[in-house]
Amino acid sequence: MPRKKKIVSVPLDAIWEIPDEAWERLEPILLQRYPPKSTGRKRIDWRKAINGIIFRLRTGCQWNHLPETFGDDSSVHRWFQKWVADGVLEKLWALLLSECDELGGVDWEWQAADGFLGKSRFQGGKRGEIRRTEASKERRKASLSSPAAALLG
Repeated sequence: MPRKKKIVSVPLDAIWEIPDEAWERLEPILLQRYPPKSTGRKRIDWRKAINGIIFRLRTGCQWNHLPETFGDDSSVHRWFQKWVADGVLEKLWALLLSECDELGGVDWEWQAADGFLGKSRFQGGKRGEIRRTEASKERRKASLSSPAAALLG
């Protein structure tokens, strides 16, 4: 009986920059939504901006700490905000995910949670009113009427 071949999956490297093939599919989406203007200031290189956004999302750095290779950090951030507001980033991201999924590079079982820890407002001294729910009122009544409460009371 012949042995079964063992299938070895090689994980893909994390992307830090848009490959040429992916850029050829992303650029028409941007050009359709934002056609070039004949007057005014030249806009930044969108490919560098997307690479900067990917860098920002992967590292978690602040926008003003983007390396200069991605262009002006405020311009990259401005385009990011514009693309999010216009729904364009969602289309771009979906296209990138489909490219990675076709290559078997997306692990849909993996999940992450993000959180933020910060200082409490007012140095933690002021508290809001805690409203009791019906369930907590019932638990309180039950605990006060317990035999242990009678011994303590």
